Amino acid sequence: MNVVFISPQFPPQFFHFVVALRAHGVNVLGIGDAPYDALRPELREALSEYFFTPRLDDYNALLRAVGYFTWRHGRIDRIDSLNETWLEVEARLREDFHVPGLLPADIARLRSKLGMHDLFKKAGVPHPDAISVRDASGVKDFAKRVGYPLVLKPDVGVGAARTFKVSSDAEVDAAFRESLAGYVAQAFVRGTIVTYDGLVDRDGHIVFVFSHEYSDGIMETVLERRDLAIWSLKEIPSALDALGRQAVAVLGLRERWFHLEFFRLADGSYVALEANLRPPGAFLPDMMNYACDIDVYRLWGRMLAGEDVRGFRYEPKYHVCHVARRFGRQYRHSHQEVVSQLGEALLLHREMPAVYQSALGDEMYLTRHRELPAMMDALRFIQTQV
Repeated sequence: MNVVFISPQFPPQFFHFVVALRAHGVNVLGIGDAPYDALRPELREALSEYFFTPRLDDYNALLRAVGYFTWRHGRIDRIDSLNETWLEVEARLREDFHVPGLLPADIARLRSKLGMHDLFKKAGVPHPDAISVRDASGVKDFAKRVGYPLVLKPDVGVGAARTFKVSSDAEVDAAFRESLAGYVAQAFVRGTIVTYDGLVDRDGHIVFVFSHEYSDGIMETVLERRDLAIWSLKEIPSALDALGRQAVAVLGLRERWFHLEFFRLADGSYVALEANLRPPGAFLPDMMNYACDIDVYRLWGRMLAGEDVRGFRYEPKYHVCHVARRFGRQYRHSHQEVVSQLGEALLLHREMPAVYQSALGDEMYLTRHRELPAMMDALRFIQTQV
């Protein structure tokens, strides 16, 4: 089996996916923008061949790479990156080389905020009303129908990049001083973000599912530079599980990760925010592993290699928490005090890659506790400022 993996070196922990594929007999062919000698040794060992290009957004270079791999190794069976940035590139390459998986038309429909809006509404999954942004008067008319505030965001985008909130007609007019081409306006929802993350096999069966809760919204975290925390839940509420399964079904995913975001409202109900066709970002796959003492990288590798993984069993045993801090802030407890206080409950401390810092903090502590109150105590100990 020949699998092309785009950007195997970033995010840094994604080398585990390549290692897992190789462990299951897959011929992994990498395309990346890091020189071969800069790859970590485990990745070099797991890759059968590697094609370096300085720019992964140079589609002609990627065409040449996959063409070369085809000449050298035969038919390509899968092309993937598991990375939001390269979803469209993957799809174009699949179409050009007749490889199974999501194609450009699928990506255009499933990554679009308006496309998600139409799918969720059709399936009866609660979702904030949204319209395409054309002019200020159209946005104001929409506000008359759903009320202020509104969220203005790119129709295709990830996280809170170039996303902002408007609360009046005057703020709408101010927003239109810059181009809003390709934007949507969405009714603002006040709630707690919870995720529905997992894997579907090639028949569309969910083989693994997990949920995380955010201390703040990503938009607020980015715009106000808050200290974010994300923690895993040991149990998925039945209402969230039902809506999550409904959403996965309407998306029609096969042999793929999914990362769905929902708002939990004050009354305990849920509203779908958006769907992402990839694993949850940053260290969340590792958080799943630590929470259940499993290996989701290996699970994905088994599935892609053709194994029947519907019998996979797992049990969330811990709450694992990503606790962010930002450089330049004065925290009550130093790094050394955090390490001493948490002891074995501290799993990992890392400086975050620059691309993640606006949302996920400049540095991250990963903690693990069996009980939620103990986890919250650790969270406060790390983030409390002077």
